[in-house]
Amino acid sequence: MAKVIDGNKVAASIRAECKKRVDALKENSGVTPGLAVILVGEDPASAVYVRNKIRACDAVGIKSYTHRLEADIKTEDLVVLIHQLNADAGVHGILVQLPLPKHIDMARVLETISPDKDVDGFHLYNVGGLILGKGDSFPPCTPYGVVKMLESEDIDVEGQNVVVVGASNIVGKPMAVMLMAKDATVAICHAKTRDLAQFTILADILVVAAGVPNLILPQMVKTGAVVIDVGINRLPDGRLVGDVDFEGVSKKASYITPVPGGVGPMTVTMLLENTIASAERTAAKTQKKTVAAS
Repeated sequence: MAKVIDGNKVAASIRAECKKRVDALKENSGVTPGLAVILVGEDPASAVYVRNKIRACDAVGIKSYTHRLEADIKTEDLVVLIHQLNADAGVHGILVQLPLPKHIDMARVLETISPDKDVDGFHLYNVGGLILGKGDSFPPCTPYGVVKMLESEDIDVEGQNVVVVGASNIVGKPMAVMLMAKDATVAICHAKTRDLAQFTILADILVVAAGVPNLILPQMVKTGAVVIDVGINRLPDGRLVGDVDFEGVSKKASYITPVPGGVGPMTVTMLLENTIASAERTAAKTQKKTVAAS
């Protein structure tokens, strides 16, 4: 049976370290990290995600500012709010909860967020920085969390065959880039891939983020593979399941993540990590200017 990588346990360890960093930042520079969360409309799932993020901020000492907006808000008005938050020295991270209503220009909204406060890692600057390996870019939270989970189990990525199922801009593509940066050999599969199993069976590490319940069956997985299930799907009976047949695949894999309780808690945790990193950079720049002026 595969060892289950407990996302809640890994997240708790990282969050404990986050709290220490926040306390040190407050003591040494008087800066309290601040995260502004923008929620447009009344989507129930989005509302739950926002509540979880606010609760996580409170637990580590990050100050959160929630902006709840009507679903019919215009793109221009949303952009004005983001410009205001960009200029607010007390805000170190800006998060626009996705998905947005269809009438809103999502690309314009995300590009308006200052790269220095783009703690979701979706701005063009941070995407480009990820590809070029720039250390000052913010990585997207979900792939960042997956990397941390692999590190928590000392799973070596270098030289391994990695297959990423799902080619989204939020998970699949950045996941591939981050693992390539660690010298893995990466293949990306997607909805148009023919005979998916011929790729997945070759994977030493299989990351699945397709949004299809139980897409990956035991016969599609190599014995001893590491399987990371990013998917989260609600079935008609209300149960949450991932993209992987957990019961079957766990009998073949060496490591596997559960749903829920796997990658999900890590996504929120890496949001905290990015927000604190932004605040630390701001404090360092302020200190540098103070020293230069004295």
